[in-house]
Amino acid sequence: MSVRACRDPDEAVAGIEDGSTILVGGFGMAGMPADLIEALIRQGATELTVVSNNAGNGDTGLAALLDKGRVRRIVCSFPRQSDSWVFDRLYHEGRIDLEVVPQGTLAERLRAAGAGIGAFYSPTGAGTLLAEGKETREIAGRTHVLEYPIKGDVALIGAHRADGMGNLVYRKTARNFGPVMATAATTVVAQVHEIVDIGALDPEAVVTPGIYVDRVVQVVSAA
Repeated sequence: MSVRACRDPDEAVAGIEDGSTILVGGFGMAGMPADLIEALIRQGATELTVVSNNAGNGDTGLAALLDKGRVRRIVCSFPRQSDSWVFDRLYHEGRIDLEVVPQGTLAERLRAAGAGIGAFYSPTGAGTLLAEGKETREIAGRTHVLEYPIKGDVALIGAHRADGMGNLVYRKTARNFGPVMATAATTVVAQVHEIVDIGALDPEAVVTPGIYVDRVVQVVSAA
């Protein structure tokens, strides 16, 4: 499989279907694939399920996608922040569904999807509202909750550099959910600051191998 270098973000998100599950990288705005999200808004896909660390910041990026009414359900760890007014409004109006997942559990559910793990037990959330309706088991004297993988149709991630084979390196805290999301989606689209020649990246610095990446686009604002 070879990576496709796209001429712009619009080409990179072409073909995303209504009702898709979209994994969106980023921790706040660090690693957020803002250009790809803006292109997805223009592309028009709707009734989306979005999986991300949070539910958007301010009026841009993921928050802008929510504001357009394109997202019917969001799975995240931190839906409410000081600047999450778009999500707050939609949720209180009953226009978006929410599943809250503890941050470590969210990362592990994504990793499990990429690793082919059918399910796993975690003590996080046991005895709280987050465990309601879920199977539990006592392991080593502690209650654990059964959690299932999260698989995406498409992952939109932000990295720093890519080479012609799609190998990705990240910059500082932009290396957050992108690597695990890249293993958990059928189609992986990465926006990067720079595309370099094959062999220009130090193999020891590559975090996401190109075998996971389907499309790459160079943008000015990548992480």
